[in-house]
Amino acid sequence: MRKSWGLNSGPGRPFSDRRWLVPFLASLLVSATLFLAAACGLFAPPYLGADDSFIFDVVSFTDWDDDGRSPSQSLESDAKNQLLSGGDDSDNPDNAAVNSDDSGAEPPRLAYLLEGTKGDGLRMRRVLQAIYHPRNQYILHLDLEAPPRERIDLAMYVKGDPMFSQVGNVRVIAKGDLVTYKGPTMVACTLHAVAILLKEGLEWDWFINLSASDYPLMTQDDILHVFSSLPRNLNFIEHMQISGWKLMQRGKPIVLDPGLYLSKKFDLSTTTERRELPTSFKLYTGSAWIMLTKTFLEYCIWGWDNLPRTLLMYYVNFISSPEGYFHTVICNSGEFRGTAVGHDLHYIAWDYPAKQHPLTLSMKDFNNMVKSGAPFARKFPKEDKVLDRIDRELLHRSEGRFTPGAWCDGVLEGGADPCLSWDDNSVFEPGPGAERLRVLMKKVLSWDYRNGSCSSLSYDQTKRDWYVPRGRG
Repeated sequence: MRKSWGLNSGPGRPFSDRRWLVPFLASLLVSATLFLAAACGLFAPPYLGADDSFIFDVVSFTDWDDDGRSPSQSLESDAKNQLLSGGDDSDNPDNAAVNSDDSGAEPPRLAYLLEGTKGDGLRMRRVLQAIYHPRNQYILHLDLEAPPRERIDLAMYVKGDPMFSQVGNVRVIAKGDLVTYKGPTMVACTLHAVAILLKEGLEWDWFINLSASDYPLMTQDDILHVFSSLPRNLNFIEHMQISGWKLMQRGKPIVLDPGLYLSKKFDLSTTTERRELPTSFKLYTGSAWIMLTKTFLEYCIWGWDNLPRTLLMYYVNFISSPEGYFHTVICNSGEFRGTAVGHDLHYIAWDYPAKQHPLTLSMKDFNNMVKSGAPFARKFPKEDKVLDRIDRELLHRSEGRFTPGAWCDGVLEGGADPCLSWDDNSVFEPGPGAERLRVLMKKVLSWDYRNGSCSSLSYDQTKRDWYVPRGRG
């Protein structure tokens, strides 16, 4: 008689009982889920805030700490400590975004855009002399509202100066752009200057925009000396996520800037209709005064992922575009978001609470300007006495002369200007201004300060610091 070896042949047969399949399949499913989760990064480190994820340095997972912890365990523990205690800047996880320390590289070069309007020709000459250094590049722009004679006089001044002619680093835009207050034409003017710098293949690391009502609070030797030891990928741009009345009054209206198509300056035109807010990107706002890297501005010009062009078209129809365009580009770009530093490097006095326009600076603001550590200040009235004091006590500059530095190779005998000839422009003689700027850099590059960059935190213009707005946190 043939025996049956079927599945129902009795309890003594191996694999005859199917009850083991359920727990086996369940454990297999759990294992597969855990493996896929780890592979796809579902167990990522915690978030800093609403939008800011941690950025870690690249680590080899074949290495282990001396205490036996794996690198992943070490990172999780260190991240937790950073959140709880603020951490130390030396092991700040956000340093992964700014780790291109070029302290041993060639000293940096700055590119300045100096802007003015009708009646600003002489003021622009004074600012240019105060910020001049043969290592830098300078573009001067008098907008279309300035009469042709004033623009020609400025160009002839630059052409006739022996230092400018010898070095060849000062350019005057021959055909001025029309710049409308609150309109996108100021952004177009800035991009125009950047395009000139890139087209001519000039060497520069950072781009700074100033107006004729700005003035330096330290020498170029001070600034270049301090920035020689900083990573070259930092973008100094005061910014915060737009909200409240600004969101309603700037993001919702539909506007037209006559400066884009007329030769006369008119105010922005607005319609009664309102538009929806964007959902594919977040809006940011901040100061119109910036210090941006060449790499980031190349991205804004070339726009290889189309984000800068898309946002430029959006900000053509936006009130106060200069206070939002670059801020929104950098905070919506994964490549550059981690390089944003929330400071515009200016001393600006505001009412409390801050209003639409800053206060005009005068002699009573001198001490606060110096204590701020900022390399620039605004805005100053024409020929105010405080400018003479800045020249005398901070820049050691005489009227009509350049701010002296290590590059000046002339002789002081007989009251001659030592900056009529120049020597090695890569050597600097930093003064007290460099120490003030170094203290400011230590603050704005600290982990606690940069933690608010491109986040949902708000920025207090009067205190120059981040805070958690009501209803958040």
